[in-house]
Amino acid sequence: MDDVELDKGGAPHQTTADGYDPLTTQQGVPVGDDQNHLKAGARGPMLVEDFHFREKIFHFDHERIPERVVHARGYGMRGYFELTDDLSNVTDAKVLTEVGTKTPAFMRLSTVAGSAGSPDLVRDVRGFAVKLYTSQGNWDLVGNNIPVFFIQDAIKFPDLIHSVKPAPDRGFPQAQSAHDNFWDFVSLTPESMHMVMWHVSDRTIPRSFRFMEGFGVHTFRLLKGDQSTFVKFHWKPKLGMQSVLWNEAVKINGADPDYHRRDIWNAIETGDYPEWELGVQLFDQEFADSFAFDVLDPTKIIPEEEVPVRIIGRLVLDENVDNFFAETEQVAFCTQNVVRGIGFTNDPLLQGRNFSYLDTQLKRLGGPNFTHIPVNAPKCPFANFQQDGHMAMCNPSGRANYEPNSWGTDEGGPRENPENGYKHHPQEVSGEAVKLRPESFADHYSQARQFYISQTEVEQGHMQDALAFELSKVERADIRERVVAHLRNIDEGLAESVADALGMDLPDAIEPLVEPDRSLDASDALSILKNGPDSFAGRTLGILVSEGVDADLVTSLQSRIKDVGGSCKVVALTVAGVRLSDDGELEADEKIEGGPSVLFDAVAVIVTSDGAEQMADVPEARDFVSDAVSHKKFIAFTDGAEKLFEAAGLDANTIKGCFAVSDAESLDAFVEQLKELRAWSRGG
Repeated sequence: MDDVELDKGGAPHQTTADGYDPLTTQQGVPVGDDQNHLKAGARGPMLVEDFHFREKIFHFDHERIPERVVHARGYGMRGYFELTDDLSNVTDAKVLTEVGTKTPAFMRLSTVAGSAGSPDLVRDVRGFAVKLYTSQGNWDLVGNNIPVFFIQDAIKFPDLIHSVKPAPDRGFPQAQSAHDNFWDFVSLTPESMHMVMWHVSDRTIPRSFRFMEGFGVHTFRLLKGDQSTFVKFHWKPKLGMQSVLWNEAVKINGADPDYHRRDIWNAIETGDYPEWELGVQLFDQEFADSFAFDVLDPTKIIPEEEVPVRIIGRLVLDENVDNFFAETEQVAFCTQNVVRGIGFTNDPLLQGRNFSYLDTQLKRLGGPNFTHIPVNAPKCPFANFQQDGHMAMCNPSGRANYEPNSWGTDEGGPRENPENGYKHHPQEVSGEAVKLRPESFADHYSQARQFYISQTEVEQGHMQDALAFELSKVERADIRERVVAHLRNIDEGLAESVADALGMDLPDAIEPLVEPDRSLDASDALSILKNGPDSFAGRTLGILVSEGVDADLVTSLQSRIKDVGGSCKVVALTVAGVRLSDDGELEADEKIEGGPSVLFDAVAVIVTSDGAEQMADVPEARDFVSDAVSHKKFIAFTDGAEKLFEAAGLDANTIKGCFAVSDAESLDAFVEQLKELRAWSRGG
């Protein structure tokens, strides 16, 4: 019995002769042959009694559950939320009142429009969903990396998603909005214009999941007894915000379509744990009544200058999942999942989501028992009289499966708890049953304009280019004209720039329901570049090397990048790496064809003159430096690298943001500059 141990269920566990766990059926029956199915003779027909074959194929045939209609391409991580500021004056939620408590968490980040097989760096909104396993039950904060949405009422959600998904007659385009259907829909839906501004901004092409904000989108309530306080939730990345250029995104999708997934997986595996701060905007009914816009309108924000964001906690992701399907694919988020002390408003998009999300899980996960799946199950005690259905694993025990009942505590099951149970906010509700949009939702352009004028000149240029690109893919001229007509209500210069890029006359502005308020001040909080990082922490330097390079220079550079919290990837002509000047060997992380400069935040070209001459004949090496220059990355280069730059038609000594390096002092100047991330002054 030396090779027998008890498994978690107490059953004997027999290993094979060579020490492996035995392969078994789902019923635990050891499998003797997993290479051949049972036949009537070596060349005969299959015998139906081969239960192992039938079970194996049955499971394979059904291992794909229905893909999410939206947010199909997602990535999940485990972690914890730690409260740092007490909100007990406005809420009964323990997760927001017990400072220092670490609440287990699961986060899923995703793109919205593409299928599960689409690339990471498409221009798209990113889903930002967090499940907190609190001591009072699960709280799901299901939002996006953008604080507003395209529509005001949930009844329009199928239309929005149908418009951006592949057209039914041709099955494309995939994972992109640059096509007629999407722009046709939004051009006929003026309420979308604020979100359109965010959509064409750099927010929709983030450098990494780790460098983007998250938002709860809606106005929620914090509840303490019968007292209600309105709240907006914000997730702010500890490493600051960062995006890529559109040209980079296109090339990254070709070089590494799993770029975002790989980035956050590697960060967690190396102990560089991603972290966000949870902030809240708290306001009362008096402010809501005085605010220029309706706080129930999901196409509007409350500028941080009017209601500052108060940081109350932090979310740390410190563990990758054990199995992608079991957790990331099967996790079920529902906006209705709140705990005592957190409640809803009458936001018409939120009200619809509360219905839709639960309904969706029944289809995707096969029945009402999806909460029995470990990733969805609460980590606090739970008990109810719900029973049976597909995959039931937690049926009530004892005699009673109903309440009220008169059985004792041993058999009677759980009871309602008026003292500690969830309490909805008491509010007066009256009015006619009508299908009507309130007049307070009618201003569709003022905040769209505010977002645009809040961007830096560089960011505004990116938005102009994005609109021109997207609309250039729209075949119908009338759709293009309608979009530009909307832009005139946002910013005349923006409309003129896009019309000029499309080679079209400037159309008349669309008549707005409410005249836009052009006096709104710019909000610095809305710009990525105005809220960039103050260090190179969490970023990656790509080092292109050749045979015989200065060993001290390379190791010194690697050491300095590590000191500022960054990492280095070595790129060479072969994956075997290079021999250094001291005869030491430096292994490469990437072969030049697989390690283009678009994958890195900054680059260093540390090569000898002979190495540069050899690389000058390699197209990918020329692209490495020309793309780095085009994408305004800071570049370090040795004297020997000049031949490679010349082969790419460039003079490194005249390019802003390029640093000639040869010793420790020159390296220090380069590394110090990296905290600004981009050489925007390079122009072009």
